[in-house]
Formats: sequence, structure tokens, C-alpha cells
Amino acid sequence: MQTASGSRGGSSVPGSPVRPPRLRSPFARAVVPVVGGMAILALIFLGTWVMAAFISRGGADTTSRLAPPVFQMGSVTARADSIDQDGPIVLADLHTTRGDRTLVVDHEGADPLTGWRVFWGYPADRDASCPVTQVRGTARFTDCDGRELDVTELARPDGVFPTVVDSKTLEIDLRAVTTPGAPTPTTLG
Repeated sequence: MQTASGSRGGSSVPGSPVRPPRLRSPFARAVVPVVGGMAILALIFLGTWVMAAFISRGGADTTSRLAPPVFQMGSVTARADSIDQDGPIVLADLHTTRGDRTLVVDHEGADPLTGWRVFWGYPADRDASCPVTQVRGTARFTDCDGRELDVTELARPDGVFPTVVDSKTLEIDLRAVTTPGAPTPTTLG
């Protein structure tokens, strides 16, 4: 059977004078689709890399886009009630310039607007290599040596401050431990 162009057989696009290339050898039929697939994967990888470079704007350091310097805890009343019922809130594995650290947020007193304090998740007489585990529902912790400690016996972080914003929201200011070389904020006394 002859086509309109006068050639025999083959699959051409109807209405097109151009025939698609035909791979004749088994080697070409095996290699060309693999190379084409690799080219598509390379384009996807390149696109992902370009997007990541754009998002980070070339910087490899942690930025506020990826790790905010202020951690919002939510309602002061809800957090104070939660701590009153279940003990301090443990914020595990926060990324800081000193490595991944655990913060413990505690509240004392009846007024949810005051009495907020933070501690590292290790004893004051040890370093971060001795993490503590909270005794459920209490303000007590067990350290790496099995000692039971009160929340006040945990290490105090320099430059980490709980702040109440607009008499409603609790925030933990982490700038001193998330931003290299950041000045330590001062508190109003």
C-alpha cells in the first residue's frame, strides 16, 4: 500500500510530509529511550537545584525563612493552664547555633502574663550530653545518671527569653542561639 507521498509502509503523521526517524538497530532502540529518560531526570534535577538556590539565595546559613528566631507558643492562658495540669512544656530538638537542643518552658504563679521561664533540657551541673526526660505530668525530670531533678535544677540558657505579646501570645526569643554573633537582648526590669 502506498501513501500520499508515494512511500510504502511506515508510520507517518497524517497530513505531514515528514516521516519520524526510525531506529533500525536493536542497540539504538534500547539506548535512545534510556538516554532520553536520563535527560529528563537531569532537567528535573537542574530545575529543583535552581529553585533551592533561589530560595536560599545562595546562603547556606540558617535564616529566618527556614528557622524563625522567635518561636510562637500561642495563647498565654492556654499554655499556663497546660503547664499547671501537665507540667512544663518540652520543645525537643530546636536547631540553634550550638547544635540541636531541647528547651523546657515553665510557668509559675497564677497570672498567665508573668512568671514565664525557660531552661535547657539538661541539668545545670552537666552539659548537653546529659539530656533529661520529663516525668509525665510533673515538673520533675530524670537525667542521664538517673537522678530526679526539679525543673529549677535545669540549666538556664543565656539570651533565650519568654515574651508575652499584646497580653495574649507567648513567644520564645531564640535570636541569641539561632543567629551567629547576634547581640543578647536585654530585659526590662
